[in-house]
Amino acid sequence: MTRQVKLSRIETALSELSYPVSRDEAASQFEDVTLTHANGELNLGDLVADTSAEEYESVEDLSTEIENVLPRDAVGEPYQSEGEG
Repeated sequence: MTRQVKLSRIETALSELSYPVSRDEAASQFEDVTLTHANGELNLGDLVADTSAEEYESVEDLSTEIENVLPRDAVGEPYQSEGEG
């Protein structure tokens, strides 16, 4: 069964792992997770597999690596800053 996680709640899902964890192990653990974001959905396991680190020391490390491989439009409208207006 596929699980769904919102991008804003990704750290909750990532905290299910025991750290340190390898990229391969983390990708395997999230292969059935759909990450929903501002403009659609992505497979969380695939995103983890696309990161450059071989191992993650913490939730924050893995979260940062995932943010680096997300498409620009996953977090909302490009070039829009929050809090202005």
